Amino acid sequence: MKAKNILIFLSGVLATLVFIGMTWYSGLFMGFMTSPEVPKMEDMAGMDMGGMEMEGMKNQSGMAQAAVMVAPSRKQLIGVKTKKVKEQTLETVIRTVGSVDYDERRVRQVNLRISGWITDLFVDYTGKFVKKGDPLFTLYSPDLVSTQEEYLLALKTLERVQASPVAHIRSGARSQVESARKRLLLWNLTDAQLEGLKEGQHPEVETKIYSPINGVVTKKMAVQGMYATPETNLYEIADLSVVWVFADIYEYELSAVKVGQSATATLTSYPGENFNGKVIYIYPYLNKETRTVKVRLEFPNPQGKFKPGMYGNVEIRVTPGKHIAVPQNALLDSGTRKLVFVDQGDGMYEPREVTVGHKTGQYYPVLAGLEAGESVVTSGTFLIDSESKLMAAANMMGMLGMGGIKMEQAQMGEMEMGGMEGMQGMEGMKGKEGMKMNQPSSPREQTVEGLTLTLATEPEPPKKGENRVRLTVQAQGSPVTDAAVTLAYTMAMPGMEIETVEVKHTKDGIYEAEVDFGMKGAWEIEASIVRGSGKPVKAKFTLKVK
Repeated sequence: MKAKNILIFLSGVLATLVFIGMTWYSGLFMGFMTSPEVPKMEDMAGMDMGGMEMEGMKNQSGMAQAAVMVAPSRKQLIGVKTKKVKEQTLETVIRTVGSVDYDERRVRQVNLRISGWITDLFVDYTGKFVKKGDPLFTLYSPDLVSTQEEYLLALKTLERVQASPVAHIRSGARSQVESARKRLLLWNLTDAQLEGLKEGQHPEVETKIYSPINGVVTKKMAVQGMYATPETNLYEIADLSVVWVFADIYEYELSAVKVGQSATATLTSYPGENFNGKVIYIYPYLNKETRTVKVRLEFPNPQGKFKPGMYGNVEIRVTPGKHIAVPQNALLDSGTRKLVFVDQGDGMYEPREVTVGHKTGQYYPVLAGLEAGESVVTSGTFLIDSESKLMAAANMMGMLGMGGIKMEQAQMGEMEMGGMEGMQGMEGMKGKEGMKMNQPSSPREQTVEGLTLTLATEPEPPKKGENRVRLTVQAQGSPVTDAAVTLAYTMAMPGMEIETVEVKHTKDGIYEAEVDFGMKGAWEIEASIVRGSGKPVKAKFTLKVK
């Protein structure tokens, strides 16, 4: 029990010490951040961080990103590929499933305008094909027979009074003939039937009723012997020479589909055969369950291969026009922004935010952010994106005084600990002059193990791109001409590899090499000099590239 109490006591002491340490560190850091010597965040955008300009930090939205430099050897290793963007005609195909249905404009119902009995039935089953003018059935109607007799009587009367000198008698007879004729036409008799009635001079007791259109009987209610009234629908006939196909397209495809666009349908009943049609209507409402919009297409059906109720595959070809297009594997979509990496040359890749339209095939049309002729990364994009974020994080740490500055330059001075009041923190911040980020950390001339090494560049100061680097090697004032010299150079930042180049002796102990500095900033150069079988002599230099 005593040991347990001791352990509890020690744990409490340890927790207290940790808490005091964290509190001290937080106060120290906040004191540094609120110091008037520390630049504010809004003033850091144009600051030269460690001699490196903040290229690639433009158009930020969300996580910061910076331009990335990839050495040629590493570019090949991670498989970086680029493609030049250009203006091109984009075409895509919207694929969906459609169902065949009747053209509602080509469906007719057959009914009567007078009551009567069906005596003979010529079309006696559903599905039968009829032509316009084919007889459907015969009808006996007392009213129809009496009107025919009235029509014949009016014709005879008109014939008798043709020679009458009284005009109103002749006009009255003609009016009776015309009135009876109109009633018979309104009761579905044809002109040919009226001519036959006129010639035969006898009324038809059983009148034939004919089909009004070409088509297929889809419904049949007529039965021989039944009494039919004007309210009775006796037949439904559909013309299948043209059919409708209903298809559903997704909400995001809606803007690409227009009335009049051509479409192609295939049916499983006729493999390998394509049928051409067009979009004739887009419904003005959305299916809330499937988030789709119904589209109506029209297809000619002269051979009757489309049968209502069938399903088929529908393709609608969409050609939105010419646009600058970027491949889909070049685009990084974080949800809040869309990003591509633009090849700036010399192994430099700049992050660029773009605005794109709907995906068309394997490409996205670019609405803003890119110009024709620029090259974008199409392979290795995610690795470059990761390094871009790491580089941006390193740059930000440099702005806060935590990265890009060597600790020996930040001489912090002595902290007077006069009790708890003595925690005034980093008194004076001695050596603030040494924290200037643009200052090289090593001289151009160094003496190492008896060798005097002098580094020079052409041009001076060095610039971004190709530079000639000269290293003069002397021993006790005399030039060294028999050494093997190599130079290794890099930038002290994440993702940067060390490049090595051989240096050739020109004259009088001067060794020269071509060095490619891919970006502005502070570059570290390590020279290695080997004479005979001796051990290498190494020296480090820092150059600020403009």
